[in-house]
Amino acid sequence: MSHALKQVFNKDKTFRPKRKFEPGTQRFELHKKAQASLNAGLDLKVAVQLPPGEEQNDWVAVHVVDFFNRINLIYGTISDYCTEQSCPIMSGGPKYEYRWQDEHKYRKPTALSAPQYMNLLMDWIEVQINNEDIFPTNVGTPFPKNFLPVVKKILSRLFRVFVHVYIHHFDRITQMGSEAHVNTCYKHFYYFVKEFNLIDTKELEPLVSVWGSSECTIGICS
Repeated sequence: MSHALKQVFNKDKTFRPKRKFEPGTQRFELHKKAQASLNAGLDLKVAVQLPPGEEQNDWVAVHVVDFFNRINLIYGTISDYCTEQSCPIMSGGPKYEYRWQDEHKYRKPTALSAPQYMNLLMDWIEVQINNEDIFPTNVGTPFPKNFLPVVKKILSRLFRVFVHVYIHHFDRITQMGSEAHVNTCYKHFYYFVKEFNLIDTKELEPLVSVWGSSECTIGICS
């Protein structure tokens, strides 16, 4: 692993424990299969496709957990530079502002600083992926009817982390020499959500607007 990649995926920088898959389970085997495809250098468009004979919900669940872990680590590397002073509003440039809403304290969309938003977001996702009623881990336990709606909400909110990091903190990523690794993580995420139609195309516009053409973002063209 390169020095730059170690900096991006420095476990000490994450601010919450990673959700892991139990060895011997179907989810663990799918996770290994997904990682093997990535390590083999396969085209990311191919790597995200559902393997023959596998259940789509299982494949999606594995990727959601993996994206949470990776994006959490990426944000951790720049979190010292994302402060109440530098980022008083959770945004993606002047055109896009993201407000937080949940079922508890913030029942109405509320403007928050980026670090406040990120902490609430990561806490909320962690609760979802550790909830056995939403992300069942036992073989044979069916996924609930609200699984995909929850997944779509998780992924659309994780996308906002990419937006904020790219637009407000990419200079830090570049200084670390880690932009290629962050770009690869984003491309993997982008191809996955497009493959399974998990994020509305309109929500992807903040990064499309940064890199130009309506169908291309950092070298991604559909």
